[in-house]
Amino acid sequence: MNQIVHVEFPATDPISAGKFYSELFGWKLKAWPEYNYATVEIEGGPAGGFPQIDGKDYKSGDVVVYIQTDDIEGTLERIEALGGKILRPRTAINDSSWYAFFADPSGNRVALFSSKNPAAS
Repeated sequence: MNQIVHVEFPATDPISAGKFYSELFGWKLKAWPEYNYATVEIEGGPAGGFPQIDGKDYKSGDVVVYIQTDDIEGTLERIEALGGKILRPRTAINDSSWYAFFADPSGNRVALFSSKNPAAS
């Protein structure tokens, strides 16, 4: 737990951005055109993804690091207690995984990720 599990590089064209990095570094690319998103598998490292720049959650130049946690809500409480700020509360990705965004006291935007069902906690 508390490992970096995913890194996102916002892009104007997520599929093309994924192809660029795949060809540059040999990362295994998977395109998700229905979501306008691409993912890459990085040997020996965390997974990566390319979301669409939307000017709100994803801006050019904003690389987002996702840290895995078993308890997003509890982690968000600790973030606030330590001087951080919640930018997006726990949000479903699908039926089995969730994310949240926060800013650390220096203003860096970071994400949390959990595949543990909060209802089962």
